[in-house]
Amino acid sequence: MAVKNTAGRLKVMYAFLLLFGPAILLVFISTRGCEHKFKTLDDFGAVTDYSFTDARGKKFTSKDFKGDVVLITTLQETCPDTCSISFWHMNQAIYQHIKNNKRKKMKRVRIISFVTDGEGNPVKDLSVLRQSMEDNVLEYDPDTWILASGDSKKVYDIERNNKSLLAEGDEFFGGQAFQELILLVDKQNHLRMVLSGTSEGMIRRMKEHIALLQKQYDKENAKLKQ
Repeated sequence: MAVKNTAGRLKVMYAFLLLFGPAILLVFISTRGCEHKFKTLDDFGAVTDYSFTDARGKKFTSKDFKGDVVLITTLQETCPDTCSISFWHMNQAIYQHIKNNKRKKMKRVRIISFVTDGEGNPVKDLSVLRQSMEDNVLEYDPDTWILASGDSKKVYDIERNNKSLLAEGDEFFGGQAFQELILLVDKQNHLRMVLSGTSEGMIRRMKEHIALLQKQYDKENAKLKQ
């Protein structure tokens, strides 16, 4: 079973390298080169408008996050720490970094985690998971890491080169690929990167992509001030 799961995750990685390989290549070049070789992340187009209700009963739409960099994930009601994305690494590598750098440019970065029942269906009552976040995430801020009740499949309904983020198979958690993926969405609600959230390495790579996107905005702001 472990071998099967490993093979399945490798298939997922290869599929998304085909989908988003050019963007990853640009990141590699830009992070190894000098200033004049700086590249921006590819723009894969607008993410479908979405809406959700958070754990406090507040209603949001994608328009509420215009001007924010947003990471979109799923979390599982029954096993948030071990299913789909690597919760511990998401917390330590990304959320804590956002929290500790709020006074700088990271103040405009949010995480939206759609809570599902493990099969991709939305969970309405988020109170138990909210309590778990408060207990296990240092200085948890529900305005920065938002628990969402809504149709996550609508957000992940993305296809490129005849490959869909809604792919299904026994190798995926809950039989659906999207529950293991993290989306990086820019200030205009455009998709800039998709990576697996199941490993520390991939989550740290996503952190690097956030930094690259922030660097792009810094350069744009500097030009406006000239």
